[in-house]
Amino acid sequence: MLTERASGILLHPTSIPTRYGIGDLGPRAFEFIDWLAGAGQRYWQVLPLCPTDAGDSPYQSPSSFAGNPLLISPDLLAADGLLTESDLNTAALPDIESGPRVNYQLAREKKTRLLEAAIIAMRALPGSHPLQQEFAAFCGQHLVWLENHAKFMALRGANQNRPWQLWTEFVTDPQLPIRPELNDRFSAALLLQFFFVRQWQQLRQHAKNYGIQIIGDIPIYVSHDSVDLWANRVLFQLDEHGNSTHVAGVPPDYFAATGQLWNNPLYDWAAMQHDGYRWWIQRLETALQFVDLVRLDHFRGFEAYWSVPAGETTAINGQWIPGPGAKLLSALCRAQLGSISTRENTAPIIAEDLGMITDAVHALRNEFHLPGMKVLQFMLPGEAWDHHRPEAFEPNSVAYTGTHDNDTTLGWFRSHILTRPDQLERLKQYTRCEEANIAWEFIELAWRSGSNLAITPVQDVLSLGSDARMNTPGTCGPEISNWCWKYVPGMLTTESQQRLAALTRDAGRAR
Repeated sequence: MLTERASGILLHPTSIPTRYGIGDLGPRAFEFIDWLAGAGQRYWQVLPLCPTDAGDSPYQSPSSFAGNPLLISPDLLAADGLLTESDLNTAALPDIESGPRVNYQLAREKKTRLLEAAIIAMRALPGSHPLQQEFAAFCGQHLVWLENHAKFMALRGANQNRPWQLWTEFVTDPQLPIRPELNDRFSAALLLQFFFVRQWQQLRQHAKNYGIQIIGDIPIYVSHDSVDLWANRVLFQLDEHGNSTHVAGVPPDYFAATGQLWNNPLYDWAAMQHDGYRWWIQRLETALQFVDLVRLDHFRGFEAYWSVPAGETTAINGQWIPGPGAKLLSALCRAQLGSISTRENTAPIIAEDLGMITDAVHALRNEFHLPGMKVLQFMLPGEAWDHHRPEAFEPNSVAYTGTHDNDTTLGWFRSHILTRPDQLERLKQYTRCEEANIAWEFIELAWRSGSNLAITPVQDVLSLGSDARMNTPGTCGPEISNWCWKYVPGMLTTESQQRLAALTRDAGRAR
């Protein structure tokens, strides 16, 4: 439960500019935290930090427990003596650094070579070296997920990164030890996670030193081609060949005439209940080793989920199926708190209660006193704001100007408001509707709202247009630049920092 007024910024680490073409956990991320602190902010919200596959979406990952190796900082590896300055200069991409887009392919090629060099250097260190001792301790501390992850990545690499159902080499049961022929691949996967976790913990400690908490993100579903499913097949709705019988999505609505077909495998909630939701408890506990709060994605799916027969081309022919509801949340709260949550003591979860929300979903969230989300952009189209006035938002909620799935506030204003005079007049009840300042007007609405926590994407602090949008749901392909935006060095100025700090103080959200 959120009990104090505070505010923060939504920014994924990939969006932080570095000379390697993609944001990472290195010096520039430390500088961003410095900027946050100077702006009086107490929260940094990120997207999932897990590895990504084709499409580079953090919501489609081969491992929901692991960290993304692309976020490992070469500069910090060099500081540990695992890379040389020559290595860094070879991988530097100054032209990309100055641009607003991540070139994943080029960054992956360059960074992979650096990471391979760091692995070789790490293996050459004697067992008495402090890094080797830290590595041994790390492997013991994270055994619950680390071994299966490394097995999966080793087998995947040996099978040319094909989906696990198409593997032909070294095929084995997840419960069996890794084959000796794969030891190098296995240890490399372990070391990459060691590098990631070590750097993330250093960055998180820097945030803690400023009193800044980090909000993480747990996607409700996992990818079919993942260690999560490969090692836990009994927990999913699969046939005898490992194929999904039903898949996830959402039904047709105002935004999508045919719904959204996500194609993620669905959980067998009865099987999960049988072992006390152990996998979900481990997932939440692991996430909270790295962040302070988590946004539980698609909270609606825990009350009831949209089930689509596998093989459908749209989400139209699905149906609502009851989810685990209070049984799962009770198990998660007991694991975190030792008891069911109370108003004074609740699990560190923010419920992403967006979409087709029913009274039953609200009741489930309220039963466990979880804060929900209030997205300003969603509250104008189609309904009067008289029922959703920001100053009347319930305190146990998070007010957002927008999220990673929305257009920027300026882009939304240009495409959805200026083109519709009726909406423009309605919005004028709450803001001056000055195009050049609309993003900051929305930040002020969120900051002055009744919600105890207010969050804005950094794009709105920078008053950027649609070119800075992070993701457009339901779109993919080489011509789509989802997950690619990053800010340009110098964008986060002292002026914007001081402006945000002043608003934060005036709205009663400062430390």
